[in-house]
Amino acid sequence: MKSLVLALVVAGGAWLALVAALFLAGKRTAAREVATLLPNLIRLFRGLLTDPRVPWSSKVLLVLAVAWFASPIDLVPEFIPVAGPLDDALVAVLVLRRVLRTAGREALAEHWRGSPETLDRLIRLAGVSRARPGA
Repeated sequence: MKSLVLALVVAGGAWLALVAALFLAGKRTAAREVATLLPNLIRLFRGLLTDPRVPWSSKVLLVLAVAWFASPIDLVPEFIPVAGPLDDALVAVLVLRRVLRTAGREALAEHWRGSPETLDRLIRLAGVSRARPGA
């Protein structure tokens, strides 16, 4: 239990340091996006879990992604600047890619609580050119 708490404290400290560094560098918009990304992704994934447009196979991936975010065990430790959060971001992008292909952009937009620009960036990162196959 001590190691879990320590891992959460270290990850939280690294996250706060990144947000502070962006803010101090004058990149306030980027700092706000980083500060709210994980909470917004968790809210998005939770909303998509109850959405009837999302097939059960994608919902299983959403549950696994939330478990991945919450887990203190990562491929790259969170305390490593920049690279630490990349595995979480990669998992999020891959799951969002699947949900975009199966449920469509409208489902994501309906449950997203962050800025539309951030959602657009995530969708571009997911590399999906169409909201649904055959659309």
